[in-house]
Amino acid sequence: MIIVTGGAGFIGSCLVAALKARGEVVAVVDRLRDQGKWRNLAKHPPDLLIDPDALETFLSNSTEITAVFHMGAISSTTARDGDLVWRTNVELSETLLDWCAVRDVPFFYASSAATYGAADRPELFSDAPDSLSALRPLNLYGWSKHVFDQHLQARIDSGGLMPRQWAGLKFFNVYGPNEYHKGSMISVVKVKYDEVMRGAPARLFRSDRPDLEDGAQARDFIWVGDLISVMLWLHDHPAVSGLFNCGTGTARTYVDLANAVCDAAGVPRRIEFIDMPESLQGQYQSYTCADMTRLREAGYDRPFTSLEDGITRYVRDYLATPDPYL
Repeated sequence: MIIVTGGAGFIGSCLVAALKARGEVVAVVDRLRDQGKWRNLAKHPPDLLIDPDALETFLSNSTEITAVFHMGAISSTTARDGDLVWRTNVELSETLLDWCAVRDVPFFYASSAATYGAADRPELFSDAPDSLSALRPLNLYGWSKHVFDQHLQARIDSGGLMPRQWAGLKFFNVYGPNEYHKGSMISVVKVKYDEVMRGAPARLFRSDRPDLEDGAQARDFIWVGDLISVMLWLHDHPAVSGLFNCGTGTARTYVDLANAVCDAAGVPRRIEFIDMPESLQGQYQSYTCADMTRLREAGYDRPFTSLEDGITRYVRDYLATPDPYL
């Protein structure tokens, strides 16, 4: 049995779909609540659905778990409740790491590119262990992920007990199906698609930096299917452990993204620039780009989907269909 925390969420449910397609027995740890998250699992229901509050009891009584994929987290970059974020993103991660270490069960977890903070040059996005101490996340979410990355590395450095395999993935800007419940944290691709299908222009934030043109803010946008491919590859290569970036290695501008959405939707290209919300000013990453060297050196050699191809696939196979779920 494989455990997927956050398995009813965006990335987690896509992972569950891939694992179920392989014939795996999957236990999802999540709450469905009233946001329509059940639809993320409708086509590939888990074998078990575990309430997060019951997880520790379940773990203490289970002897058949073969891997843990820890995708569950408070992932909002505007989160303000530091105590809740700490309990969810740090303490729960450490509990799962401890459990996997004692039982020697492979442990895979979601870190984030938000740990890089205001880094604005390719060489600053290094996932090497000796680069951790230099990172300065801009928000509570990024900081919490950084804290766990540091705690895990400190355990390794001190010779602490670790699982036979472990891997943390610094997810960059992920887009794709099953993200529809995420509210303000939904991908820019989906937001722009909804705008242009209403007949409006694609609206982008004006730059909050004098040295950067409006719309020239750039991110490493990764199709969710590529991210799932990386996680399954890690699962299939038990000799590989480490903290790895998970992007494409290419930064693309928001203008590129808006144009690709318009093209995929079959509407004329139109962009309107608006002021950045005050809540994002001072903590907005104007540039992200994954250094993929370490994952490539570990043996992952599959190509990543281009922004245009990924957006076209998202629109054609999901957003423009009556049932947009994976």
